[in-house]
Amino acid sequence: MRNAGAEQNTSACTRAHPFRVERVHREDRVIALAGNPNVGKSTVFNALTGLKQHTGNWAGKTVSNAQGYCTFRGKGYVLVDLPGCYSILAHSAEEEIARDFLCFGGADAAVVVCDATALERNLNLVLQVLELQPRTVVCVNLMDEAHKRGIYVDADVLQAQLGVPVVTTSARSRRGLDRLMAAVAQTAESPTPVPPEIPYPEAVEAAVQALLPLLEDHPANIPTRWLALRWIDGDASIRQSIASHFLKNEEDREQAEAVLRTLDQPELADAIVTAIVGRAETIKEAAVRSGAEKSDARDRRLDRLFTGKWTGFPIMLFFLLGIFWLTMVGANYPSAWLSAGLFAAGEWLRSGLALFKLPLWAIQLLVDGAWKTLAWVVSVMLPPMAIFFPLFTLLEDLGYLPRVAFNLDRCFRKCGACGKQALTMCMGFGCNAAGVVGARIMDSPRERLIAILTNSCVPCNGRFPMLIALITVFFAAGGMTGSAVQAVYLTGFLLLGVGVTLLLSFVLSKTVLQGIPSAFTLELPPYRRPEIGKVLVRSVLDRTLFVLGRAVLSALPTGIVIWLLANIRPGGVSVLMHCAGFLEPFAVLMGLDGVILLAFLLGLPANEIVMPIALMAYLSTGSLTELTDITALGDVLRVQGWTWVTALCTVLFSLFHWPCATTLMTIRKETGSLKWTVLSALLPTVCGVLLCMAVNAAVSLFGY
Repeated sequence: MRNAGAEQNTSACTRAHPFRVERVHREDRVIALAGNPNVGKSTVFNALTGLKQHTGNWAGKTVSNAQGYCTFRGKGYVLVDLPGCYSILAHSAEEEIARDFLCFGGADAAVVVCDATALERNLNLVLQVLELQPRTVVCVNLMDEAHKRGIYVDADVLQAQLGVPVVTTSARSRRGLDRLMAAVAQTAESPTPVPPEIPYPEAVEAAVQALLPLLEDHPANIPTRWLALRWIDGDASIRQSIASHFLKNEEDREQAEAVLRTLDQPELADAIVTAIVGRAETIKEAAVRSGAEKSDARDRRLDRLFTGKWTGFPIMLFFLLGIFWLTMVGANYPSAWLSAGLFAAGEWLRSGLALFKLPLWAIQLLVDGAWKTLAWVVSVMLPPMAIFFPLFTLLEDLGYLPRVAFNLDRCFRKCGACGKQALTMCMGFGCNAAGVVGARIMDSPRERLIAILTNSCVPCNGRFPMLIALITVFFAAGGMTGSAVQAVYLTGFLLLGVGVTLLLSFVLSKTVLQGIPSAFTLELPPYRRPEIGKVLVRSVLDRTLFVLGRAVLSALPTGIVIWLLANIRPGGVSVLMHCAGFLEPFAVLMGLDGVILLAFLLGLPANEIVMPIALMAYLSTGSLTELTDITALGDVLRVQGWTWVTALCTVLFSLFHWPCATTLMTIRKETGSLKWTVLSALLPTVCGVLLCMAVNAAVSLFGY
């Protein structure tokens, strides 16, 4: 394996979705990797490329792409991981991207990864890809699971039926990958094979034969038969593309239109799909022997438990409560160790800067301002994320998260949203920025916007430290029993966030984002034993460090601003306290005080520093201040006039206020719109302000 290097070549003829294929050498082969979701395609891709990968977005789309580089027998191969899809008939962004890359991406061959435990459903995509890219290798993955479930796949029969190489693999244990690459190498170098054609009804075949002469003279390396079929069953956009690129002669275009007018298009389109499905069923019957009843029965029993009417939601809440309890208890010690190490490093930095004879104020600005804020964000943010994200990814690998989406689908559909929003909301509990990026899984731009605009209504783990501290001081005691009570309180507040998410989704779907909820196919994958090592790598590299990196970039300049506000003292009073005094009247209406409201404003880069900013102002320390003793924290807050009402309003405003800077930057990038970014900040903030005012007014009215 070698890393992708300097030379970059743009894929030839990328008309629809340009994508830069990065080659090390001009003679490197480009291999498209396709497959249904949940078939182990990413495992195959990661096993072949290691960490030699590049990720980004397909041009004009919010669907992720990835490409990686590997060598086999002295030759280089660029693997392009196409979005997981069930078809390439372009009913979604993922299908459109997969189709366009196979058409115009310059791939020398394709690999279609299939799930050996559900081969018939996967063969539908295989047959469609073969019509477009005959140089294809079929990778029947998850053979280890198939054996456990009593499923036997005869690769020789399957290869004879499809007319292309078939390789069986168990990518998680790397079995069969060398044979797969050998087949890929041979296929990429060999002449284009002629796989068996799918037998379509006579009316379809007659229309295809009438169209073939009109489409034969075209420069692109696209099978003429495939173009004829898409002219028959495609939508207006793909017909327009075919007409503009492949029917340049006006007479040919008129003849093709005439063929179209003689057809019952919806009926023939259905006939084409039916023929593909029927062919897949025939091949499966010939090549697969199944004894999976016992395993399927186990999965059905578990599904009755995890998605049952009376058990689905309680179990979901139990998992949620357990994850938060483990996150709270587990993050304490590593957070303390990391904090001690980073603050000790700050003192070394102070000593080092002193050697350069810098002014005292400059040293304090850099150490007590920039470095201390950075250290605070890292030490408080990293441990909870390093626990939460692996636990979240573990549930994902087990196959439980699709069951969560299934349970919540009805709730979101009643609100005019999509059930997939449940998954992005769950990701928001770890990090709202990750939840915003996760909204890419939605095909509908309207529903994707609803998910993005409401994601910050569920708190990320950056808000947990303050939530936990206030719950402990004002609502629950410490200790192991107290931790369980704290988890219950925290779960209750988080469920409030879920409720507000549903409410705002409903409001948006009836106002600025009106529309009918789209139907979507949600596959419930089999329950699988998770790969602990890959779970850790994915959660740490793909999520934790990504989010932490953005937070660090915004924390450094904010630390400088905070230090300046706390240490510039016109009239003997810091600018920080002047600002807090200005905000005091409005903050009182919300049940807060000016200091805590200002701390929320200055905590825009990272929610972790809100309470340290407040303590800095209360104690006039001039830099971010930590109180590790929860009792001492309670004493300071009560001396400043805090009551349980102040704590409750602070918790509510922590739940519902503007997203952090990292999330706002991500929203701006994902939507490409300043308008939607501003609205995403206003929605939770208005909810938080109104809710705090209502609680404070109710308490005052009833005299508590």
